[in-house]
Amino acid sequence: MKCELTPEQRDMVATVRALSQERFKPRAERFMDGTFPWENMRELAELGILGMAVPEEYGGLGLPVLDTALVLEEIAKACYVTAMAVLGEVGVQTRIISVYAPDAIRQRVLPAVCAGEMILAVCMTEPHAGTDVANYRTNVDVKGDRLVLKGKKTLISRVDEAGMFVVFTRVDRLPGREGIGCVLVERDTPGFVVTGRYHTMGGENLAEITFEDCELPRENLILAKDGFKKLLSAFNTQRCLNPSISLGLAEGAFEEAVRYARDRAAFGRPIGTFQGMRWKLAEMYRDIEVGRSILYRACATANPFPDPHQAAIAKMYCNEMAIRVTNEAIQVHGGYGFTDAFPVSRFYRGARYGTLGGGTTETLKELVGKKIVADFPDGDGFLGTGTF
Repeated sequence: MKCELTPEQRDMVATVRALSQERFKPRAERFMDGTFPWENMRELAELGILGMAVPEEYGGLGLPVLDTALVLEEIAKACYVTAMAVLGEVGVQTRIISVYAPDAIRQRVLPAVCAGEMILAVCMTEPHAGTDVANYRTNVDVKGDRLVLKGKKTLISRVDEAGMFVVFTRVDRLPGREGIGCVLVERDTPGFVVTGRYHTMGGENLAEITFEDCELPRENLILAKDGFKKLLSAFNTQRCLNPSISLGLAEGAFEEAVRYARDRAAFGRPIGTFQGMRWKLAEMYRDIEVGRSILYRACATANPFPDPHQAAIAKMYCNEMAIRVTNEAIQVHGGYGFTDAFPVSRFYRGARYGTLGGGTTETLKELVGKKIVADFPDGDGFLGTGTF
C-alpha cells in the first residue's frame, strides 16, 4: 500500500513550512506573553490558509481535514501560539458554521474568516463541566423571533480578538444530551461580559465569559434538534487537528535536539556520537513517525467529519507522544533545555496542552474502551485495517 501526499499537498506544505520557519519562528518568543499573532495571521490569510475549512462558494478553499492537519503541523513546528490561533479559524467552530448555519450567517461570517477579518471562538467548557457536555447549565430560551442566552463559559481562547462565538448551550431548558444545541453570539451583544482571565504556560490567554440574558436574533440558533450528535460529530475534527499541533511540536523539538546533538561537544566529541544519545534520538523519531501514520489515517476518514474512534486514538497517541518527545529534547539539551534561551522549553509548554483540550486522554480511552468491549468481533478477531 502506497500512501503519499499529492503534488498539490506537497507544494502547500512547502510553502507553509518556508513561511513558518523564516517568519514565524523568529517571532515566536514575542507571543509568549499572550500577544495575539496578528501579523502571522495576515500573512496566512494572504495564502488562503485561513479559508481552508470554508467552502469555495463562500471564498474558501474547501480542503479536507488532512490538508488542514498538514498545515497546522508545519505552523506548530515554528510557533505554538500561531498554530492555536489558526486552529480557531480552521477548526470545529468554522466547520459547524459551514455545515449547519443558515446561509445568511455563512454569507456574513465565512468570507470574513477567509480574509483574516473575523476571528472565531468556540465556547464549550463551563466552570463545573468540561467533557460532561450533557450537564451544561448554559441555556438559551427561544421566544418567538428572539433568543435569550444565560450562562457561563470558561477557559475560552481568543476572547479579546474574536468577533463571533459559537456557544454550546442547552435549548429551552431541555435536560440531558437531547437538550444540547449551539448559538452564534457577537462579542458586542449586550450582556456579554468577560468575568475572568487566565494566562497559560503555552503562551495563550484564556478567559471566562458570562452571558447575562443576551438577546439574539432567531437565526443565530445554529443547532437545536439532534444538536448533541451533530456537534460531537463535528468535534471529531478537533480531535484530528489538536494532535496535528502536538505532532508539529514534537517534530520541532526533535529537530532542535538533533542540531544540538551534532553541535554540542563533551569529552572531546559531539554528544550525538554517543550510543546513549543516538538511541534517544532514534526513539524520538520512531514515536513521531508512528504518530504521523495514525493521525494521517484518522484524518483520511473525514466525510465531512472524521471517524470518532480513529480520531480518538490519534489524539491519545500524539498528545502523549509530544509530551515524551519534547521532554526528551530538553534532556538532550541538558541544563540549557530548562532555560528560555533555547526553544525546546517552549515546545514542551505547548505540548502539555494537548491532553487537556478537545477531550481529555482519559475520556478518549473510555470511548475507545467501550467500543472494544461492545464491538470486538468473536472468532478470528479483526482484519489488519485498524478498524473493527
